[in-house]
Amino acid sequence: MIDSHCHVDFKEYNKNREEVIGRARENLSAIINSGASLGGNRRTLKLQAENPQFIYATLGFHPHNAVKADQNIIEQSLDEIIGNIDQAVAIGETGLDYHNLQGEEPKKRQKQLFERFIDLALQYEKPLVIHARDAEEIALEMVKNKNLNQVIFHCYGGDARTARAIVDEGYYISISTIISFSKHHQKLAAEIPLDNMLTETDSPYLSPFKGRNEPSYVGEVIKEVARVKELTQDEVDRVTEKNAYKVFKL
Repeated sequence: MIDSHCHVDFKEYNKNREEVIGRARENLSAIINSGASLGGNRRTLKLQAENPQFIYATLGFHPHNAVKADQNIIEQSLDEIIGNIDQAVAIGETGLDYHNLQGEEPKKRQKQLFERFIDLALQYEKPLVIHARDAEEIALEMVKNKNLNQVIFHCYGGDARTARAIVDEGYYISISTIISFSKHHQKLAAEIPLDNMLTETDSPYLSPFKGRNEPSYVGEVIKEVARVKELTQDEVDRVTEKNAYKVFKL
């Protein structure tokens, strides 16, 4: 199994990070750690260096941070991403999050930064990892017909119609551990083709159990996808792992 999106660098793991990574090693073949800020990108690169051929880095800037961050920090983040581009398996996470966002100016800032990340992914021929919440259709319109290397809508929670449009573009949709307790995500997983699916935890969030999430729990995604698709867990595991190896060129 592969956790295609998590944040093991976050402070929630400061007390037992090595134990969490150890449990992941026992159960998974790889985890993709997603940088979401200047400091997050640096920590992600450090984790990758300390765990070669197991932890892989994506480098980005979360849309929440795009709204509140100083412009100098954003520019420094972009410069450092470019400087470490050969160490990244993808660009992101980046995108649009309009949930509870008030006014047009914050949306404009998110879109402007997202466009810069799209350009980065194009220039360096890297996959683009998208965070889109209450803005899935807008994000799709911004990336389609761009001739990007590949696009992953991580932790997708939009409607089925937009999910079909994403798949029609040949893009990937990542299903998170939220499927364990969300009927909406279970219905989405039933409709999304397995060949366009990745699995993730988005740790430390969205735990299928009480408390903090962690990469080793990605097996719960495999189990629930298998149930709603009426497939074996081995089949779901095999195909989604193959998809991750392909899209991230692991």
